Amino acid sequence: MPGTAAGLSAGVRTSEAELIDRARRRDEAALREIMQANNRRLYRLARGILRSDSEAEDVVQETYIRAFTHLDDFLGASALSTWLSRIAINEALGRARGRKPQVELGSLPEATLEAQIIQFPLSSAATDPEKSMAQREIQRVVEHAVDELPDAYRMVFIARVMEGMSMEETAELLGIKPETVKTRLHRARTQLRENVEKKIGPVVMDAFPFAGQRCERLTEAVLKRLGVG
Repeated sequence: MPGTAAGLSAGVRTSEAELIDRARRRDEAALREIMQANNRRLYRLARGILRSDSEAEDVVQETYIRAFTHLDDFLGASALSTWLSRIAINEALGRARGRKPQVELGSLPEATLEAQIIQFPLSSAATDPEKSMAQREIQRVVEHAVDELPDAYRMVFIARVMEGMSMEETAELLGIKPETVKTRLHRARTQLRENVEKKIGPVVMDAFPFAGQRCERLTEAVLKRLGVG
């Protein structure tokens, strides 16, 4: 399953416009493809704000419900992945503000729909096939270190380093200037480096995984709520 919401290659995968059109008609395959391409990014962004696995999964599920029931509002001014990411960020911020009013990530637009908490089962580490035994402890160190970053730095780090988004994509997503992205990323790296960055190397790319059973479970839950499949 794709790890990021990269653009769909012409001639290899269905074009985004066609995919969205099919999703508007509740085509199950199209809905699955959109979710499988975006699950990990949305999960990481939501978790970056909430620092809770279960709440992040709730946010991802609610993001898809909102998006798939309001696809006519998507005008194509940005990529579908960006639109979904903004919905997820707004949903997560709304929840975070409810428990920590000082959360502030920049000039992000306010959520326009009321949040609805959805209970969603979380698999235990003992049965999580995405995390190998060899990496699990290192990943916990990485996740804890990222969680400890200030809110604004953490979101830029997740977008740029963990999701591999460009400077421009990150700036657009978070509603800040590219120069601000660069500054915040530098400060995030500085704070992380002394503790773990030199030790973890490429393992940071595998932190907060969202694939396999977790990815499939969320996809099925959304399809069920939409009455598809």
